[in-house]
Amino acid sequence: MRKSPWIVAVAGSALLLTAVLSGPAHAETLFGDNFDDGNADGWSRNGGAWSVVSGVYRQTATSGTARALAGTGSWTDYTVQARVNTTGTAGVAARATSTSQYYTLVVTAAGTAQLQRLSGGTATVLGSAAVGAATWRTLALTVRGTTLTGHVDGVQLVQATDGTFGSGRIGLITTGSIAGFDDVTVDTTAPGPGPSTSPTSPTPPPPGGCAVTGTATGFAAGTTGGAGGPTVQVDTAAELLSSIATPGPLTICVVGTITLPAGMYDVTSDKSIVGVGATAGITGGGLNIGLPVSEVTSPPANAVHNVIVQNLSFRNASDDSINVQMFSHHVWIDHNDLAQGYDGLIDIKRGSSLVTVSWNHTHQHTKNMLLGHDDANGAQDTGRLKVTYHHNWFDRTPQRNPRVRFGEPVHVYNNYYVYNTDTGVACQNNAGCVVEGNYFSDVEEPVTNTYAGPAGRCVARNNVFVGESGAPDCSGTVQEPSTYYSYTLDDPNQVKSIVTAGSGVGRL
Repeated sequence: MRKSPWIVAVAGSALLLTAVLSGPAHAETLFGDNFDDGNADGWSRNGGAWSVVSGVYRQTATSGTARALAGTGSWTDYTVQARVNTTGTAGVAARATSTSQYYTLVVTAAGTAQLQRLSGGTATVLGSAAVGAATWRTLALTVRGTTLTGHVDGVQLVQATDGTFGSGRIGLITTGSIAGFDDVTVDTTAPGPGPSTSPTSPTPPPPGGCAVTGTATGFAAGTTGGAGGPTVQVDTAAELLSSIATPGPLTICVVGTITLPAGMYDVTSDKSIVGVGATAGITGGGLNIGLPVSEVTSPPANAVHNVIVQNLSFRNASDDSINVQMFSHHVWIDHNDLAQGYDGLIDIKRGSSLVTVSWNHTHQHTKNMLLGHDDANGAQDTGRLKVTYHHNWFDRTPQRNPRVRFGEPVHVYNNYYVYNTDTGVACQNNAGCVVEGNYFSDVEEPVTNTYAGPAGRCVARNNVFVGESGAPDCSGTVQEPSTYYSYTLDDPNQVKSIVTAGSGVGRL
């Protein structure tokens, strides 16, 4: 176990203790362990299979509840913090009076953070908040008097009042899950976001400012993102994740390329996420704009809304680069460069609607854009998935450009397709697509409503087909986009030059 340097110094020097006590007040560090010494001395274990591997304290049993406790029973008001790696349910505990009596802050496999009281082995949830999927997270549980507060990645998410336990040890907890723990600390201060991520005291944006350029047209018209709120600059994963989770309007200026741990990270409502210059981007992880997946069929009151993602490069996402789900609405995805992800580059599903995807350059990727994820999801999707795709450059993206289910009308206009060797727009499963004013170059099947699965309906008009492009395969009638908004088509013969000159990052 690594003891806190503060404790070691005080134990070895009465003079230092006198100096500390006579000087300004300081937070007291009670405990620390980063497991770099290869052992877990000082921890008592109950259940599970615990070992230190490569500087991480791991629990590898997948049944029951496992606990590792440390510290003293006399600790009262403090914060216990640890980095936690799990895809199941795991977290930290405070004021443990026994292996079945304590408070705990856990993240769950369902994508929530829960503040719980364990009494007699029975868990009572005192507070809960959505956090989405991730691997490593920093959890901090503060107990002060009868107030219990939970932070995840520096953001306060849950708080409750409970007086059952007044003092006790700290712990690491898993429930039916494998997990890893690192960088455990206990001190008398409360955690909080640093100055670069706090919306009340933001780091100034870079010289020249940072703001959304232009306004959304099509179905996302009226989307304002973080307008009216403060502006923050981020250049680390911790800062970015804290900012996108902060409640309220916020413009987030991304500087340079930020590497995220594998996973999808939730964006809250009223956010503008804007890259600074032509070199800003995200790699490793992706953005999730939406609540956790559920089977509800009506839009919830807290559906994520009013989000703008602009001028960012996305690479090497472990799942989707951008995912919009669970009835999210008024989302504008504009002037981004996306390539080489694991699954979709931009997927929109589960009842989401009023979205515009514009001026993006997608390339070197197979599963490009999905609209509607499953043929059996009509209960959530019918009457929704209203999306506009315009002035995008689909560059060597063999399929899903987009592949559409249920949405109507889906408006695809003034896009440039090149070397899409399989399909361009695939309109399936009772979807209705209007495909107009596009430029198709060497696209085998540019527009179809019979690609795979149940048929949809599509109208193809005023498009240009060159090279080895095939002919549209369309039938049926579709609602006109002009019923919902006004728009002006560029000459399709000029679309190639217009889109290649203006799409992607650094071209606002």
